[in-house]
Amino acid sequence: MSSLDPRTPVLVGAGQLSVRTEAGDVPSTLDLLAGAVRAALADAGDAGPALAARADAVAVVDLFSWPVPDPAAAVAATLGLTPRETVLSARGGNGPVALLGALAADVLAGDLDVAIITGGEAMTPFMQAVKTGTETGWPTQPKGTAPTRIVGQDRDASHAVETAADLLAPIFYYPLFEQALRREAGRTPEAHQEHLGRLWARFAAVAADNPFAWTRDAPDADAIAHPSPANRQVSAPYTKLMNANIQVDQAAALVLCSVQAARDAGVPEEHWVYVTATAGAHDHWFVGERDRLDRSPAIAAVGAAALGHAGLEIGDIDHLDLYSCFPSAVQVAARELGVDLEDPARAPTVTGGLTFAGGPANAYVVHSLATLVGRLRGRTGEHGLATAVGWYLTKHGAAILSSDPPARPFAAVDVQQEVDALPRRELTAAPIGGAAVETYTAMYGHGGEPTMAIVSVLDADGRRGLASTHDPATVEAFLLAGDPLERTVDLDGASGFTVAG
Repeated sequence: MSSLDPRTPVLVGAGQLSVRTEAGDVPSTLDLLAGAVRAALADAGDAGPALAARADAVAVVDLFSWPVPDPAAAVAATLGLTPRETVLSARGGNGPVALLGALAADVLAGDLDVAIITGGEAMTPFMQAVKTGTETGWPTQPKGTAPTRIVGQDRDASHAVETAADLLAPIFYYPLFEQALRREAGRTPEAHQEHLGRLWARFAAVAADNPFAWTRDAPDADAIAHPSPANRQVSAPYTKLMNANIQVDQAAALVLCSVQAARDAGVPEEHWVYVTATAGAHDHWFVGERDRLDRSPAIAAVGAAALGHAGLEIGDIDHLDLYSCFPSAVQVAARELGVDLEDPARAPTVTGGLTFAGGPANAYVVHSLATLVGRLRGRTGEHGLATAVGWYLTKHGAAILSSDPPARPFAAVDVQQEVDALPRRELTAAPIGGAAVETYTAMYGHGGEPTMAIVSVLDADGRRGLASTHDPATVEAFLLAGDPLERTVDLDGASGFTVAG
């Protein structure tokens, strides 16, 4: 190991918390974050106090339940840390990988010796406050408070044409991707529903063995695929058990440092996990401008860049976690990365995913990275890959961790120019008559009744139009007379549609 660059970034501590108590007893988001950091420092063993004293940076993943401007400063103050900088990620589930890549690059460059990354949400007390119209009573920060820096970029997530068509949140977008995948696979709605049940049952089975998973009861494929009183239909084709579960009280943290700092603190080498590579990029920002809705060039580029820098192929990855907010995200990533989702020797998740392990808003990947640290520590010749997604299959990240020193120095690879050069479609709000449905979804009420439908079509010039309807007769005519992917519709130019003929 004498030839190992002392600036090589390594993860030496990982901590996770899942707190299941009544609303009044759940710690605040700040307390959860601080608790996760304490757990990560304790995981570093006797070296924990020395590493805490040397923490140059504290970084927090963008928060939903406690959106203060500089949460890292509050975490540092709670723990008695005195970092030179506080860092926040931009909104999006890719934030943990973006933070890891930025801070690992700083470690390699000699700008940081020790950094702490954390993220989490206390959703039970937050949602209780929302429902009752009361305040959480959690700490606030003075006007003008700001982190030293923000990692990543963000802007409005939806195009005006998408918003006008009622595409307002992930639960509307990801089913559109799913139906596009079904079209490409040539499956009937019934066959595809069974396919999704089998896929998600693999995630549930992994969560059953994860002590930090929020849901460990491992429902089988049939229970996941089909609506029931406990598993209502949310959209077409997703039941509740195919959606990310944000209603969790969870946090996780990582301790990142240089090899030299690890040695100085006395962390044994068998405790180190190497940060080999990260990569990031976003697809064409607005969903409607993407060439195909069943593909993601950015995932392909990010995965190839991270693997290429590490000198690995996807078959060399021993432990895999594909971001799993919805089944479409997993299937698209698997296709772009060359992952066989039915491979019995390698599950597509190490945690159980955002439905079963838990989806604490933007912070899930801190949990998947922490789990990979545990999988890789003390091993030889093993590698882990975690992917991350922000917004609507928009922002992507990939991180490769290894049990052995990397063959090349760490790099955070940016492949944005490569993705930006790819073709994009024009979105149109103009009327389109007699157009074949490219993809669609429907949203369902709590009683199981369809309440609206959304369609995507391409006009004769390849422009994409999007529209929705809340009219019960139109929704029924669209959904209940065979496969909606075989429909022809008329877009009225006012964001609505009717079934043609």
